[in-house]
Amino acid sequence: MTPKKIPLRRCNGCGESKPKKELVRMVRAGDGTVSLDLTGKKPGRGAYVCPSAACLAKARKAGRIARALEVSIPEEIYDAMAAEIEKAGAQKGETHAG
Repeated sequence: MTPKKIPLRRCNGCGESKPKKELVRMVRAGDGTVSLDLTGKKPGRGAYVCPSAACLAKARKAGRIARALEVSIPEEIYDAMAAEIEKAGAQKGETHAG
């Protein structure tokens, strides 16, 4: 038997390719709303970032998430994403220096 293929995605912050399950997905729904998708299964266009505030800050500063999702993202959404990523990272106990 062949080993199961692990899907890789590129972080919009640091640019590293990592397994999809290790990244946090931001998704733009059909109505244009942007939300954080911690499960990775919401329908819509997605953009991935490492679960660290540093990677989110890099992607935010360069506008990479907005470009990937093809929509402008309000500052409140970024702040909510940063809070969720910090909370998820604290639960997992992971750190990342991107």
